[in-house]
Amino acid sequence: MPTILIIGAGKSSTYLIQYLLDTLQPKSRKLLLADLNLETAREKLAGYADAEAVALDLQDASARKQLIQRADVVISMLPAAMHPLVAKDCLAFGRHFFTASYESAEMREWKSTIEEKKLFWLNEMGLDPGLDHLSAMKIIDEARAEGNEIIGFKSFCGGLICPESPQNPWKYKFTWNPRNVVLAGQGTSRFIRNGRLKYVPYHMLFRRTEPVHIPGAGDFEAYPNRDSLSYRKVYGLENIPTLLRGTLRNKGFCRSWDFFVQLGMTDDSFIMDLPEDFTYRQFTNTFLPFHATKTVEEKILELLPFADEALLEQVRWLGLLAHTPMKQRKGSPAMLLQGVLEEKWALGLDDKDMIVMQHQFILQRPDGTRLERLSNLVVKGETQERTAMAKTVGLPLAIAVDLFLDGKIPLIGLHIPVQKEIYLPVLEKIAQAGITFQETTRLLEPAAP
Repeated sequence: MPTILIIGAGKSSTYLIQYLLDTLQPKSRKLLLADLNLETAREKLAGYADAEAVALDLQDASARKQLIQRADVVISMLPAAMHPLVAKDCLAFGRHFFTASYESAEMREWKSTIEEKKLFWLNEMGLDPGLDHLSAMKIIDEARAEGNEIIGFKSFCGGLICPESPQNPWKYKFTWNPRNVVLAGQGTSRFIRNGRLKYVPYHMLFRRTEPVHIPGAGDFEAYPNRDSLSYRKVYGLENIPTLLRGTLRNKGFCRSWDFFVQLGMTDDSFIMDLPEDFTYRQFTNTFLPFHATKTVEEKILELLPFADEALLEQVRWLGLLAHTPMKQRKGSPAMLLQGVLEEKWALGLDDKDMIVMQHQFILQRPDGTRLERLSNLVVKGETQERTAMAKTVGLPLAIAVDLFLDGKIPLIGLHIPVQKEIYLPVLEKIAQAGITFQETTRLLEPAAP
């Protein structure tokens, strides 16, 4: 009886757990669900036969190793930094390993050992990375089979709030890890456009956006992800003149978020230890120049050329101009800002989230004519617990594990889902689960001479 071990029973695991639970009885499998909180794990299993909840402190090496030895396949739903701890044990004990996170440099160093042990390790099998790989590679392979050259590829993805859900002045709420949102884009973004390398430093990132329209979802703006260039090799597009990957936000969000970037409130490099009774208004003022008579609002309008009354209203709604004592006074600026945003941008009981993704391909036929091929994905959440984010992260991973155990992914070694043996059967299965990409193709007008 094959045994599946899932480590991590948080909200993002909801669909993953349910999908695999439904395979246990018909496919004679057993499932172990481990979490630091035993009650959380028990609730997710809901009395299923052949499923067992286990309390696990990941730092307890003995308990962790014993648990991994009980499994045939291990799925890590932990934060990315914790994957290597689990992966090392899987390598030592010869266990297959799956995650939705980026393939780490450390795992790539183990590639030959993974192959020697005839193990199948699959990373980047969630939403982004994950569904983006599946859908992009399908089009890339089809275009090549048709004899077309791919001369442009842009890919965008975002986790947002459904337009029909209650809104706030920012038109944004957390649907994923808040810390990742606050720190998004730090460093320098790089991509290639029309054969020219482009680099966007962090302080300019949220000013370098481009519009994106997704049918059935609306109009958005996209800012570049940190590193698009590495995907030239991943997708076999080493000579492509235009390649850009970006993150989608509702129109106007990036301009407002730039307020925090320009003031330095997303800085995570130093710790602030503020006095007792320090107010949110004083916190905001710490990032502004001193002036004997000007108000905080006046200094913001004077310092930031893009600031206006609408932006001040957004900042005011967050409570950052209030004379209220801060609940948290020690931490990096990013940590203190995150505390404010988590309270104001939390999903409410009536909220539903939304995942939007778009691939934009420019294809050149052998006769020189050009095509634009678009692939759009829109997924809306059902409830605060059954979110679109959890669905699009968990289902691709669950389906890949199911297919592998059924012998339908005949691979060994270290992989991400860019081979047909992975993406074709997974795309077929996720479509049955309601995650479908809508593709359109149109002929582009010839460029002016």
